[in-house]
Amino acid sequence: MDYISYTEKLNYLLEMIEKGRLTSLQQAAEKFDCSERTIQRMINILREQGYQIIYSKSDKKYFKKI
Repeated sequence: MDYISYTEKLNYLLEMIEKGRLTSLQQAAEKFDCSERTIQRMINILREQGYQIIYSKSDKKYFKKI
């Protein structure tokens, strides 16, 4: 995977989180055709970029804290 497509996937993952559509790592892994661990690494990269991404156990979704 090249840098541009990886960046596009990061942006799309962030969009999914912002819209409340990311309910599990497995869901995103299937969508991006990669492993759950890769999705976790992508979320960690977004966190390193300054996005406050949290997982709500009660709602079973990832959220971007404002």
